[in-house]
Amino acid sequence: MNARSTSLAAALLAGGLLGAGTPATAQEAPRIHDVQGTGRVSGMVGNRVSDVPGVVTGVRAQGSSRGFWIQDPQPDGDPRTSEGLFVYTGERTPDVRVGDSVAVTGSVTEYYAAGEGETPDTTPNQSITEIVDASWRVDGTAPVPAPEPIGPDSVPEAYAPTGNLDELPLDPGRFALDFYESREGMNLQVADARVVGPTDSYGALWVTSKPQQNAGERGTTTYTGYDRPNSGRLKVESLGAPVPKANVGDQLAGATAGPLDYSTFGGYVLEATALGQHLPVGVRPETTRPQRPDELAVATYNVENLAATDDQAKFDRLARGIAGNLAAPDVVSLEEVQDDNGATADGTVTAGATLRRFTDAIAAAGGPRYEWRQIDPADGADGGEPGGNIRVAFLFNPARVSFVDRPGGDAGTPVRAVPDGGQAALSASPGRIAPGDEVWRDSRKPLAGEFRFGGRRVFVVADHFTSKGGDQPLHGRFQPPQRASEQQRAGQARAVRGFVDELLGVDPAAAVVVTGDFNDFGFSPALAPLTDGGALSSLEGQLPETERYSYVYEGNAQALDHVLTSRGAGRADYDVVHLNAEFADQTSDHDPQLTRLHP
Repeated sequence: MNARSTSLAAALLAGGLLGAGTPATAQEAPRIHDVQGTGRVSGMVGNRVSDVPGVVTGVRAQGSSRGFWIQDPQPDGDPRTSEGLFVYTGERTPDVRVGDSVAVTGSVTEYYAAGEGETPDTTPNQSITEIVDASWRVDGTAPVPAPEPIGPDSVPEAYAPTGNLDELPLDPGRFALDFYESREGMNLQVADARVVGPTDSYGALWVTSKPQQNAGERGTTTYTGYDRPNSGRLKVESLGAPVPKANVGDQLAGATAGPLDYSTFGGYVLEATALGQHLPVGVRPETTRPQRPDELAVATYNVENLAATDDQAKFDRLARGIAGNLAAPDVVSLEEVQDDNGATADGTVTAGATLRRFTDAIAAAGGPRYEWRQIDPADGADGGEPGGNIRVAFLFNPARVSFVDRPGGDAGTPVRAVPDGGQAALSASPGRIAPGDEVWRDSRKPLAGEFRFGGRRVFVVADHFTSKGGDQPLHGRFQPPQRASEQQRAGQARAVRGFVDELLGVDPAAAVVVTGDFNDFGFSPALAPLTDGGALSSLEGQLPETERYSYVYEGNAQALDHVLTSRGAGRADYDVVHLNAEFADQTSDHDPQLTRLHP
């Protein structure tokens, strides 16, 4: 087999698990639908085919995965068999144009893009049926097959069947992933599509063909449950003019059309030969209201690997967000603060230079002169970008709130709840929660701080749970996808909840705020230990389901950041301040959020 083939495809073929159509006879040149077959994996894998006819619908002339798409203008009528196919030429730019009528000779393969530590047999990604080691003959020109329109009712609501999709028959009328697979390589079109994922640094964005599907007020498509992955989402890249710098809610007016591909990064992607006109809708970054004198404002903000080595522009934009958009909260929980030399791995763990530059920038932006508290981690122990030593930290405005400093907090000493005059106190402030527990391996340790506001003690816990790295993708061939990283986050949630229970065991009326980047959704079972029994309440319940988001990933607006409070924290006014995640020009990939309390 060609190097772009896989042993998995060969095994499926040998085992009779392909569900493929009948190959063409030796007397006939096979058609594209013969090569594609009726399943995900072609029944002709490993075969050499000659003179497969088609019309060129798109050419990829850049990068290391060059090639072109062809489509048969004479479909077979079977809804399971695609009439489109990719011809892979590697680093060789193919000498064809859209509209050429060609006959292609080469080997049939299924290409699985394998990530780090994966093989074609183990990767959760789906495959792409291709012809490799290809030669072709141009027989003239022909009308390009008209793109199939994809509208609100085209793609099924149900996302995928259960099991290894490679081994299942296609049911394109019932499942979204089967619908897309049955059109792999074909010319498709979305019209007047709303942008649901902003243009990224690679020149791609996300649209939806289902504008009403879990639509938010600002143009999002919101991820509201594992059983609602939003089947209308579709990635768009361009084979011609650059994709415009679009924000969530913008529109690509008119037709966006091209052949349908599959990518490790997002699944099915429309490789556009025509882009709709970019119509901005004018969604602006939000600004929250200032807190009143009797309200304690506590915010959380993932500042995305902020390091002293960053350009001043990043500090200034983040600072304007704190001073202006967040209206200068009294306490800010920061996530992803790096050490003083960023990703340089030389043993440096201090972050004073990073935090000094940030607080100086906030003051220059018209905000208060914040002070900070944090604990340096052990070198290389807390995950994140290698060498960066990210950690959580507190900023606080000493004109509005005081920090209770209690000695003893360091990278390895666990903080405890202790009695103090009939109230709860911390054994060390700031202090880290259970830093030696295995649940925090290669992950940030939560930081607990004791504050005073208007004579009342308030305990704030800053969190940054372990990432979703290693989880199987929504668009992958294993359904439902396994979420292996949940186990560690569930342990982390139990550890944080155990500490909160210690505080409330000393003083049931203690005011506790648990906040940060939890790297999971409010509906995830991994976070359930935080709220089980009602000792803590998640404030996202104050918002409609479609407005619960602080992050946009693959066109799904989703909530990874959260604020939870105890009863003793009093009445809470909660706000997610959208100023990053929806925008192509963003200074962090997370939106901050805050609560205003009456402890």
